[in-house]
Amino acid sequence: MRKKISMLALAGALVIPGAALAQELSLEERVEALTREVEELKAHTAELDDTLWHDMSTRFHLSGDFRSRYDYYSRDRYVGTNYVVPPGFTDPVPTDTKKITEKNKNLMTNRLRLNMYAKAQDNVEFVGRLAMFKAWGMQNAPNDDGGFFGGYPGIDGNSGRRVDDNKLLVDRAIVNWNNIADTNFWFSIGRRPTTDGPPSQLRMNSETRMATPLSYMDWPFDGLTIGYAYDKLFNLIDLPGRVRFCYGRGFEAGLGENTLKDTDFMGISWDIYNQGSRFVYFQSYVAKEVFNYPDISDAMVAAEVANMMGPRDNIGDIYHTSAMYMDQWQNLNYFIGGGWSRTDPNRNGMFNDYMAMMMGTDGPNTDSENGYSIYLGVRYDLPQTAFKFGAEYNYGSEYWIGMSPGHDDIYASKLATRGQVFEIYGIYDIPGRPVSRFGNAFIRVGYQHYDYDYTGSLDWNMRPYDLGKSSDRTEAAAMGVAAVDKADQVYVTFEARF
Repeated sequence: MRKKISMLALAGALVIPGAALAQELSLEERVEALTREVEELKAHTAELDDTLWHDMSTRFHLSGDFRSRYDYYSRDRYVGTNYVVPPGFTDPVPTDTKKITEKNKNLMTNRLRLNMYAKAQDNVEFVGRLAMFKAWGMQNAPNDDGGFFGGYPGIDGNSGRRVDDNKLLVDRAIVNWNNIADTNFWFSIGRRPTTDGPPSQLRMNSETRMATPLSYMDWPFDGLTIGYAYDKLFNLIDLPGRVRFCYGRGFEAGLGENTLKDTDFMGISWDIYNQGSRFVYFQSYVAKEVFNYPDISDAMVAAEVANMMGPRDNIGDIYHTSAMYMDQWQNLNYFIGGGWSRTDPNRNGMFNDYMAMMMGTDGPNTDSENGYSIYLGVRYDLPQTAFKFGAEYNYGSEYWIGMSPGHDDIYASKLATRGQVFEIYGIYDIPGRPVSRFGNAFIRVGYQHYDYDYTGSLDWNMRPYDLGKSSDRTEAAAMGVAAVDKADQVYVTFEARF
């Protein structure tokens, strides 16, 4: 029995080392296999990363522009003098006016815009733009003793366009559905490309059109477009172009029992002919149920305006029509355009004489008032040089309404002016090899002279005061109107597109 146990123990002692060795070899093999799998996984992950970045780079196209701008601005403005308290009044009112000169000798601003483009499908694409626009040393709009900087407080219609803080705001965000059902129809919806329209590309040194509507309509808004592109006008004449029905929201009334209605834009935008340098364009739209004042971003400013204007209300409709012809002869680019505006007020009236209404001698102005504007300009590209020189002129009548709170004139919209504006400018393209098709850098220098005939540019509430009449100037001062007579502006920009 002892002999059997000893033999079994010896056999066990001989087997155990062999089993351990086999187990050790198996573990090494497994480690090697696991190492190979990890290396293969790393290689596969790197391949996926390369594929992902390649996919993103082919689907997403990014570009942008940066501008630093210097402005010198000087204006002559009428203010009230010789204040008295008339019978029945509690506050003093002026009996005369004097002219003062106000200057900002050195306004510096930075503007950054980032463009995005991507396709969701072969015929569905996204186009977007973020924008930051601020003054040096400020996280707000600079002060203006005569009213709101830029002519308007912060509203939806100048978001991303008015000097403010350093936030990146959504300036444009659009989805386009092209070639619907293999036709020439398209549909577009989102934050619309409605700023810096023709002929702004000439003085802003852009090779292409930057927005759909004429620059009489410089108002960012949300909306949609249904369009049709054609090669032959009415299928008869070889005139390529496109026509669009456009709709947008200028103010959202919200939910409640109030009597407010939404403010909507709707109309036609027509590229009658657009080929090469020749461009013939027509647009006509109506702003339905316009407001006496819009939704204002700053709560304190909104309260101040409400205290002055009373409750927000709809005051009627505004009709707007304009057209333009652009072309090029050798190195000379030129354009001529014109616009017409017409008010259709409700019982609240437009262009009201508030002084007469307070005194009980008149009521709201429920008559329709017509305004018109002309706009023309040239730009000469000096041959075999990097220099371009341009000049522009525009005029607006007493009741002219320019829909341009999103203008890029910094202080005052020139195309909303009730009077005339002269502008000259020069452009120098900085020499260098562009590293992309978007690449460009240049310097712009310009001068604008504003000569106002009437007050109230950008406004349809208060009657325009004739600056040539002493009585009108005094009444304008009593009503707190910024009665600017003349203004001069010099600007210098350094711009890069990438």
